[in-house]
Amino acid sequence: MELTREEQSILGGDRGEAARRALQYQIEVGRFWGARRFVPVSNVHMMGDIEVMGDGGLAYLQEQAARGARCVVGTTTNARCMDFAHCEHLGQDAVEAKKERELIAALQRMDVATTDTCINYQTVYQPHLGEHVAWGDTGTVIYANSVFGARSNFESGPAALAAALTGRTPEYGFHLSENRRGTFSVELKSALNDLADWGAVGKLVGESHQNYYAVPVFHGYRRAPTADELKHLGAALASYGSMGMFHFVGVTPEAPSVEAAMGGVSSFEKIVIDEERIEQTLNGYSLGDGDARLVVFSGPQQSLFEMKQLASLFRDRTVKAGSTCVVTTNSAVLRQARDLGYAGTLEKAGVTILQGVCFYILQNLSPMREKNRWTNMVSNSAKIVNIIGAHRFNTILRRTKDCVDIACSGVLI
Repeated sequence: MELTREEQSILGGDRGEAARRALQYQIEVGRFWGARRFVPVSNVHMMGDIEVMGDGGLAYLQEQAARGARCVVGTTTNARCMDFAHCEHLGQDAVEAKKERELIAALQRMDVATTDTCINYQTVYQPHLGEHVAWGDTGTVIYANSVFGARSNFESGPAALAAALTGRTPEYGFHLSENRRGTFSVELKSALNDLADWGAVGKLVGESHQNYYAVPVFHGYRRAPTADELKHLGAALASYGSMGMFHFVGVTPEAPSVEAAMGGVSSFEKIVIDEERIEQTLNGYSLGDGDARLVVFSGPQQSLFEMKQLASLFRDRTVKAGSTCVVTTNSAVLRQARDLGYAGTLEKAGVTILQGVCFYILQNLSPMREKNRWTNMVSNSAKIVNIIGAHRFNTILRRTKDCVDIACSGVLI
């Protein structure tokens, strides 16, 4: 790789041992991907929780902090695996909770802002068109690339931390203009009135195009989607198709038209998604043994407007005895939701609100499932329905109102 004078200085140890090792690691990553140079980044978003990183990851972070590692650009953390206020109630391991606190302390010693959110793009930092960032959560990366027109790849935990310490990342993948062009078009002929519908679109497109460099171009829809609709679309595309970017004509900044999004290519695959395909997708889930005792609104975390909608749907209702309904969000949204009364309404209905976590990475989730005898998990998030399978749930995607009705009645619909 071609190194600038500053990068040669970092590699020579002028910015300390932690930065030197970080750049050395990044050079190997760059060589693997065939990058010719680095690009400066202005923001980093990284994963860091004990469930994912384990003892080895905790030791790695503590070693980096002891070496004097310090972030040189704004750096935030993704959702973690514990809400400490609910650890005992959920039956999570007290020893692991102690390690999680130690992990957070190590991150903070390195000047990481432990925001614990997978919706940083809605509540913390919004990069601009052409801005290079180094983000690690798949849902955040596809949103940054697509909706903001910023540039990022899916950065692993060590790669994101390295970018935070050096202020740069290897130039490959979606940092390069040639990989950002559309590769096929998707005409939307469905009403798509619920977040689950947008997730179903992501599932349909992602499952049939499982390729990091596949870039769908959506067009034909009747209005501009909301931020939450684009959030669920992107999260599902990344989950089912490992996609890192999409275009939405007239909405996302690099797609004023289908032709522009395609980069002038005139021959490409064309897909149509109509109401029938959405209904087939939603009706295609096995109901398992019919159990309806777990409903989850998570993956991604809930925005303030999602909290508002849920509060409206749960008002004057109660989660059925013996059932569990979980909502996850970040600390900033939860504070506002409490101020506005949304959180109080949900908790009065019997909903459990978890702060700073996502449900699918909760520490001790499989034993939790066994203890509560949960078999099915119902959600309006296509992403979590896809990725929680490792914990042996039978998952069911349903529209938001249907999820609330299921939570309150205990009956699958």
